[in-house]
Amino acid sequence: MQRYDMFIDGESRAPATGQWFPTDNPYLGTPWAEIAQGGPSDIDDAVRAAHRALHTGPWADLTASARGALLRRLGDTIAANARRLAETEVRDNGKIFTEMYGQLRYLPEWFAYYGGLADKVEGSVIPIDKKGYFTYTKKEPVGVVAAITPWNSPLLLLAWKIAPALAAGCTVVVKPSEFTSASTLELVRLFHEAGLPPGVVNVVTGFGKDVGAALVEHPLVRKISFTGSDTTGRHINQAAARDFKQVSLELGGKSPNIVFADADLAAAANGAVSGIFAATGQTCIAGSRLLVQESVHDEVVRRVVDLARTARMGDPMDEHTQVGPVTTPAQYAKVLDYVDIARREGAALALGGKSATRPECGNGWFVEPTIFTGVRNSMRIAQEEVFGPVLAVIPFRDEDEAVSLANDSRYGLGAGVWTSDIGRAFRVSDRIRSGTVWVNTYRAVSPLVPFGGVKESGVGRENGIEAITAYLENKSVWINTGAAAGNPFVMR
Repeated sequence: MQRYDMFIDGESRAPATGQWFPTDNPYLGTPWAEIAQGGPSDIDDAVRAAHRALHTGPWADLTASARGALLRRLGDTIAANARRLAETEVRDNGKIFTEMYGQLRYLPEWFAYYGGLADKVEGSVIPIDKKGYFTYTKKEPVGVVAAITPWNSPLLLLAWKIAPALAAGCTVVVKPSEFTSASTLELVRLFHEAGLPPGVVNVVTGFGKDVGAALVEHPLVRKISFTGSDTTGRHINQAAARDFKQVSLELGGKSPNIVFADADLAAAANGAVSGIFAATGQTCIAGSRLLVQESVHDEVVRRVVDLARTARMGDPMDEHTQVGPVTTPAQYAKVLDYVDIARREGAALALGGKSATRPECGNGWFVEPTIFTGVRNSMRIAQEEVFGPVLAVIPFRDEDEAVSLANDSRYGLGAGVWTSDIGRAFRVSDRIRSGTVWVNTYRAVSPLVPFGGVKESGVGRENGIEAITAYLENKSVWINTGAAAGNPFVMR
C-alpha cells in the first residue's frame, strides 16, 4: 500500500509516534493506503514552523501583490493536476468522480479570486478630531491558523480556508479528517513544488483526540477554522475561548427544500433529488427536508420517487455512476440506524430504506436512495442531521406554515425555495433563518459569495470578501505631528 507521511516546514516527515494507520476505499471496503499517525509533538513542530514562516523568511518579506501572484500560481498547479487529485479523493472518500473532478477543475477559481484580493486590502486615514495628530488604520494577518477539514469534500473545503488565509498573509497548519487525508498531503506537496515557502502550509494527520486537540489548544495558534459536526464545533469553540482564539465554524444542517404549488414541478423534483442524493447526501447543505404544498404533494412525491429510482449506483470512478458509497463504516451504520428510527416513529417508506445489494455495488458501503413520507417536523428524521441519502417529505398548507416549518430547526445553513412568484421568492427568502437561500436552484457555490450558517450551523462566513477580512486584524496608528504635551495624568 502507498504510505503517506506528514508535511511540516516544507518537507515530508514521518510521525514522532512511529505509527501509521490504514485509510479505506469505501467502494471496495478495504484499505488502500497508510496515513501517518501524528501526535502532540508533531503539532508543536508544525505550529512553530508556521509561526517562524509568519515572522521571518521569504513569506514574511513578500509584498501583498507577490502573495497574490503566488496564489494564482498555486491555482494553476491545481488545474494541471486536477484529474490526479480527483482520483485520489474518489479512492479515499467514495464520492463520484464526475463531482470530484468538477470540484477540482473549479477549485483554481478560489486561488484566482483571493490572489486578486490580496493587494486590495486597504486601511484608511482618519480625519481625527484632535490637533497635531495623524491617524490611520492598517490590516495585518491574524497569525497562525488551524484549518480543520472534514471527509466529504476535503480539498474544496480546504481551499475555502487556505486561499483567503494565505491572501491575508497568514500561515496555516491543516488537520484533515483521518478518513480522507491523502489528497490534502498530495496537494500541499504540489504547492511546495510550485514555490510556496517552507512552513507556510503544514499538514499533520492523525486523530482528533491526539492532533486535533493539541492543535486547537496550542498557544501560538490565533485562529481556528473548522468544518464538521456541531458537536465537535462546540468543543472547539469552548477550547478556543480559553485563550481568546478567533473561530470560524461551519457546522451541520437540516436544510428545508420548499416546493410551492406554483413551482415548475419538474425542475423542483430535479432540485430535490440533487439536494439530497447528489454526494450521497454527505453534505452539510443537503436538502434533507422536502417541504411540499399540500395541493401538489402527491405529484411531487411521485416525480421525486420516480427520478430517485433511476439513480445509477456503483463504482464511483465510473463516469456513469450517480450515487456512490457512504464514506465510512460508522457513517454507513448511522444512516441505516436513522432509517430504523424513522420507521419506528411512524414515517412511511416510499423508496429504499436498506443497504444496496446491487451487483455493481460490490462490497462497498452503499445505502439505497431513501424517501420517507408522512413525516412530522418533530420527528428525529426531520430534526437531526443524518448525513446520508435519506429524504424526509413534509406537507404544508400555505406560505406561513412553510416558513414556520423551515425555521423550526436548531440549524440554519441552507434552504431552497421553488416558486414562479417573484414576490414570494423575496418574501420567503427574507423570512427564512438561514445563511443561504437558493431560489429555483440548489447547491450552487462560488468563491465570490459568502457561505455559512446561523443558529447551531456555525459562526462566521467563508468565501466572498468577508472571508479574507476574517483572517485580518485591524491596527490603529497615532502619530504625534506636533501636539503639545499636556497633563500626563489626563487622557488626551
